[in-house]
Amino acid sequence: MELTGKRIALGVTGGIAAYKAAELVRLLIKQGATVQVVMTDAATHFVTPVTFQALSGKPVFTDLWTPCVANNMAHIDLSREADALLIAPASADFVAKLANGLADDLLSTLTLARSCPLLVAPAMNLQMWTNPATQRNIATLLGDGVAILGPASGDQACGEIGLGRMIEAEEIVADLIAFFQPKVLAGKKLLLTAGPTFEAIDPVRGITNLSSGKMGFALARAAQEAGAQVTLVCGPVSQPTPRGITRIDVISALEMHAAVMRHAATQDVFIGVAAVADYRPSTAAEHKIKKDGQSAPAIELIQNPDILAEVAALPTPPLCVGFAAETRNLAEYAQKKRIAKKIPLIVGNLIEHGFGGDDNTLILFDENGQLPLTPAPKLELARQLMARIATLLENR
Repeated sequence: MELTGKRIALGVTGGIAAYKAAELVRLLIKQGATVQVVMTDAATHFVTPVTFQALSGKPVFTDLWTPCVANNMAHIDLSREADALLIAPASADFVAKLANGLADDLLSTLTLARSCPLLVAPAMNLQMWTNPATQRNIATLLGDGVAILGPASGDQACGEIGLGRMIEAEEIVADLIAFFQPKVLAGKKLLLTAGPTFEAIDPVRGITNLSSGKMGFALARAAQEAGAQVTLVCGPVSQPTPRGITRIDVISALEMHAAVMRHAATQDVFIGVAAVADYRPSTAAEHKIKKDGQSAPAIELIQNPDILAEVAALPTPPLCVGFAAETRNLAEYAQKKRIAKKIPLIVGNLIEHGFGGDDNTLILFDENGQLPLTPAPKLELARQLMARIATLLENR
């Protein structure tokens, strides 16, 4: 429940995407938020206030002149009580109102009188979104410090396909959670690796491992939440990519090495999370190796590049953080790895505690010794690690 204690004023404007706002309220409540819904008159033609009242457990405000507020100033009181004002969906008309400071109904008046941050999830037809007037309005809102969430590209109710769809309720919730995270890495560039590598023996077989990539993807999301520009180089995994993150897919350790070295010199931080294969076959068979009833084929292995060590050895390296997943002697092996690679921080864990799962048990190793972190979900641990990295950057 990552929004526990947060008070969200949710503005719903007229458009077919208003139906998504009902699911959004449900998800916000599930995350622990208190939600107060404010609807425009046009929005009530798509979804009734009764729906939102049932989901939020609160009366829905639709009228600037409502007498149910003691001082008859709902536009003031609702803003003062909120930690954030979220407009989802925001129609083209309402975006224009926001950009030009119009206040002719409760919701537009509330946005003008607010004393809390404003987040806007646009939803409109492709042509409306790409219209120069709308783009000028969006640019104005961005210049005013308004957070714009989306839009997405895809099928639209009018039959068009393209930009303009409101992003899904789950994505809006994730963006809202990210919005409240401390921006300790604002303006920084962060590169990281995630997942396994696959070293081909023949067209269908190879050397790999059981890394799911979950820890690396959690770190990528936490870094983005912290304000960093994130580039994620990942091996063959099925994890969904957090929006706004640049993802580079690779297969082998050599491909991962090449992708990392193309970007490393321009980064502020590099985190080597991927479980990179230490060895690869010297040659891969052109065709599938067949059993011939005789002895098993001999496979010669050669060593793969040490990606983390090479990045740390650059003339002006980024701040380098490594990971050590071990089956035993964690402290000994992690510190040995940190010293050998000449990096300030290694994050260690026993494979039995986190490999493939959603939770992990991590220990941070640096020149002063070790710091165990309380076992927690991987995203929570990733956020703690971003705070530690921010401190290291300050003291670098």
